Amino acid sequence: MLEWEVEGLEDLANQKKVVHLTTVHHPFDTRIYHKECVSLKQAGYHVSLIVPLENASKGTIQETEEGIRLVSLPKQKKLLKRMLTSTWQAYQLAKSENADIYHFHDPELLWVGWLLQKKGYHVIYDVHENYYTGIMQKDYLKNWMKKIVGGVFNKVESFFIKNLEVCIAEKYYRERYPNSFELLNYPIINTSLMDHYHTKERPDNVLIYTGNVTSVRGAYEHATLPQLKSQPDIYFYGLCDAALADQMKQTAADKKDHLHFTGIDQFVPREDIDQAYQSKDWLAGVAIFPKTPHYMRKELTKFFEYMAAGLPIVCSNFPTWQAFIDRYQCGLTVDPERPETWEEALTYLRDHPKERRQMIKNGREAIRNELNWEVEKLKLLGEYQQILKG
Repeated sequence: MLEWEVEGLEDLANQKKVVHLTTVHHPFDTRIYHKECVSLKQAGYHVSLIVPLENASKGTIQETEEGIRLVSLPKQKKLLKRMLTSTWQAYQLAKSENADIYHFHDPELLWVGWLLQKKGYHVIYDVHENYYTGIMQKDYLKNWMKKIVGGVFNKVESFFIKNLEVCIAEKYYRERYPNSFELLNYPIINTSLMDHYHTKERPDNVLIYTGNVTSVRGAYEHATLPQLKSQPDIYFYGLCDAALADQMKQTAADKKDHLHFTGIDQFVPREDIDQAYQSKDWLAGVAIFPKTPHYMRKELTKFFEYMAAGLPIVCSNFPTWQAFIDRYQCGLTVDPERPETWEEALTYLRDHPKERRQMIKNGREAIRNELNWEVEKLKLLGEYQQILKG
């Protein structure tokens, strides 16, 4: 980072109001709250987050321990009602804040950002996902509907973002948003996590998966792991639909007791996930995803978390993921369609403790020196500085 990007940030930020908006995410979402909002607050901005809250009426204000104002939207369970009612309420609340910068996180808020920009405000569109490929893998849409919905989304998004600042969470999104700036999902360095070392010479026969549990994120592949010859247990820390958890147990069949869930029908707080990393002598952190266009080019946030926590990664051998593992030498890749390769990887980690320890060391050095939020934080503050100088 260049010096000019951080020079005088506190003076510039003093008394400046920032409002983040989401109608979809949890109030304490890692990217939105813990990374972006807290970083901006620490830099001197007045930060508010308009967000759905349980059992709260519109516009109720709560202040968090970090000094972030949570401005409530009534939480809507039905998609259509959320897209119609919550987005309109978000716009009303945002406009009343009269902020210097608005930063929104959901594509359904595109028209809200566009209206705010038309009124002369600075607006940032934060792209968390490749929304087009996300539409293409929706199970509840027929193929012909996916093409129509995807095509309409492309046109709508292209129209609304013409004059907005665009922030992207993945490097390859620049192909779609050539004038965007990167704000990658690298982890906040957690000193206690980075300094925690497992004491056993040989790890336990247990695996960990963190983050939302869905079919496209490898739910059924991971549920198959206990049926391997080595019969590992796998612990899931992340939101998982109860019906999906039942289906995963059916997949595991007589090994269903080897599946352990924390987060059935509920959000798992960041602090609980960090504690989970330290709770057992894990063999590895897993991300064995099926082949889908949506994930094959993403560098998963869980990769960085596993590395920081001192866990080797075992993941699918997609080209982007293979290149990541090769570059940082922090784990092993497997063929998601060939369970025998999963067993080979787990056996290698068990039988080669020296090489496994080197993977752990390599991963943590990469996090400490390169792949961490402090680097991205400077980008965030530098971009805000440039926007305000206008």
